[in-house]
Amino acid sequence: MTAAEKLIAFIRNSFDTALYFAVMAVKENFRNYVGRAGTVGRPAQSMVILGNGPSLAGDLPRLIERREYETEDFLAVNFFAEDDRFEVVKPKYYVLSDPMFFRDSACRDRVRALYATLARKVAWPMNLYVQYYNPEGFDYRAALPNSNIRIVRFHTQMYRGFRSLEFWLFRRGLGSANFGTVVQVGEYVALLLGYKRIELYGVDHTLLDGLCVDDGNRLCRIDRHYYDGAEAAAPQPIYKKVPHVPYTMADYLAEVAELFRGHEVLRDYAAALGARIVNRTRGSMIDAYERNPE
Repeated sequence: MTAAEKLIAFIRNSFDTALYFAVMAVKENFRNYVGRAGTVGRPAQSMVILGNGPSLAGDLPRLIERREYETEDFLAVNFFAEDDRFEVVKPKYYVLSDPMFFRDSACRDRVRALYATLARKVAWPMNLYVQYYNPEGFDYRAALPNSNIRIVRFHTQMYRGFRSLEFWLFRRGLGSANFGTVVQVGEYVALLLGYKRIELYGVDHTLLDGLCVDDGNRLCRIDRHYYDGAEAAAPQPIYKKVPHVPYTMADYLAEVAELFRGHEVLRDYAAALGARIVNRTRGSMIDAYERNPE
């Protein structure tokens, strides 16, 4: 990097730093909600994070057969509570980060059903992590009248300045892992809670499968989850959830690139803490972590 490039990078990072602190002071705050809430009970040595990728359909039965939920702590995301095995695994931690979970969207009925399911099923202590950002004032407690569920906010505002300051903010619960997928928020939560080994299942990240543009000029891809049937096998138009507008190729590829960059950031942050993130997902497109698939 030349002297001019270093100067430009310094100016850009300085501006991003000033902007971050201004936004945090006005729109959020400087409280470490995740750290204050702490762990649920005595933590196990490892955290197992369950993504929604299709590979989880094969991995989850093996995890249950080995009864790993009795020796490791589990973190689940999104609609996992709708699975009957949710009450077998009994995850101590749960993350909802997609805007559809706190803003009005085309998925409102399914989201409402998820909250009702969580409120009904959770009969054990569980931390539910939700975004600090909440422009419509969604009332999580009204949606979840269950005293077993502790609602814990995590910060939304991203910091993209100096790497050393980024990790300093991470350690104090002031950073954000909103790089593009809820699993990354789960990884950050696990690291903030002190877990030294994090295992990832169901993080296929096959985000380019079937990527194409149809005759209506709509961007399409194959979007598979472990709970889907055959109807998910064909490319379908891709829409942003909030607002419900179609993706352009440029927007989508930019988001995918940022998502994978986020995994590299989390890998480096984990290494700085002396922690390990292990990708146990066979066929995963993530190349940032050490791999040890089932």
